Amino acid sequence: MSFPVDVVVMAAGKGTRMKSSKPKVLHRLGGRALAQHVIDTAARVSARSVVVITGHGAEQVEAGLVAAEGMALQFVRQEPQLGTGHAVQQAVPVLADDGVTLVLSGDVPLMRPETLQALLDLCGGQHLALLTLSMADPTGYGRIVRSADGSVQAIVEQKDASPEQRTIQEIYSGIMAVPTRLLRQWLARLDNQNAQGEYYLTDVVKFAVGDGQKVQAHRITDAVQVAGVNSPVQLAELERAYQRRQAEALMEQGVRLADPARFDVRGELVCGLDVEIDVNAIFSGRVVLGNGVRIGAHCVIANAEIAAGVVIHPFTHIDGEKLGVRVGAGSLIGPFARLRPGADLGAEVHIGNFVEVKNASLAAGAKANHLAYLGDATVGERVNFGAGSITANYDGANKHRTVIEADVHVGSNCVLVAPVSLGAGGTVGAGSVINKNTPPGSLAVARGKQVTLANWQRPAKKKP
Repeated sequence: MSFPVDVVVMAAGKGTRMKSSKPKVLHRLGGRALAQHVIDTAARVSARSVVVITGHGAEQVEAGLVAAEGMALQFVRQEPQLGTGHAVQQAVPVLADDGVTLVLSGDVPLMRPETLQALLDLCGGQHLALLTLSMADPTGYGRIVRSADGSVQAIVEQKDASPEQRTIQEIYSGIMAVPTRLLRQWLARLDNQNAQGEYYLTDVVKFAVGDGQKVQAHRITDAVQVAGVNSPVQLAELERAYQRRQAEALMEQGVRLADPARFDVRGELVCGLDVEIDVNAIFSGRVVLGNGVRIGAHCVIANAEIAAGVVIHPFTHIDGEKLGVRVGAGSLIGPFARLRPGADLGAEVHIGNFVEVKNASLAAGAKANHLAYLGDATVGERVNFGAGSITANYDGANKHRTVIEADVHVGSNCVLVAPVSLGAGGTVGAGSVINKNTPPGSLAVARGKQVTLANWQRPAKKKP
């Protein structure tokens, strides 16, 4: 492509049918704002810049969107909103005449980059090119009016169309590519003499035809690509379409999904060979699954790197947030386990049911199989951490660290009061509260002496 591309994203509308205080283009699909999907797609056609036109909730929209790497992002405001043509008029002052303007909609998130590239190729830096779609029921959309030789003559909006024109099934998608120098001229000629009293961007077609410019149309059949979001129902429909697209891409790579209809990626999921994922697993942030990883049903995993051969049993919750979570090769996690930010597990580690790990490292072969909490801890190789035991890491003001050296056995229902260190090979008796360091190879027991009273009678309820 020998011409630069500048993308204009229409994102000024209120979205009344969403029945939400949030601007429509910030509602999320696949974990990202609708308009963010559009911006990210623009980056994949090597756009030089993206100009987002804001209006309703402008400050929220501008704060909620970010530029893709290597691409300039700027905002212009449309106040008041007087139609699509008026919206693009606000962007014209920041567009350079040496490029092509690609107009996209901020509420149309599933456009494929290859479709946009085909449209840009058709434009060629010389012609107005429209993206169109044939629909069985085109109600509400602008119709494509063609001449006898098939060339595009006009786009007629629904409210301005004649009964004959309303029978046309080819519709305008709202997406166009046009040389910026020509767009600037045509926008200056817009008027609002129509049923809506608005300035229509689609009127540039009649100006192009009147100027003897060729108007091209790239027609597609995949309606999902040009489907917009105007209501929670439509948002949910596109969410499932997006997730199906993600699922199919993963299955083509060899990932085995128990049911692609019950699968959600709300970020980036990278999978090795022979990965198996059961139903209702949710992935967000960036998740990397190594070869042979098995994910059980109903797991929620975010910002984690899971090495080869790991089994994540059902109902496990892993969320690395900013610090991330790492699970070493061959480890077994869950069911009903929770790994929080900073959990760093070595190879062959076992984290069982109702065990929580936060900001703690567990070396190879360490095990905490039942009902335990390991927070702000450094755990050595082959440590066995008993059921019901915890590291008491918080003194009410500050967090402190617990160090458990290799081959330590911590009995059930123990409390390790940090800061404390347990020497290698030591044992802590069940029910102990440990607040002093223990030497290697020692047995530490800290509990009250058992008292047994023979023939003791429980108190009885008094009769009324």
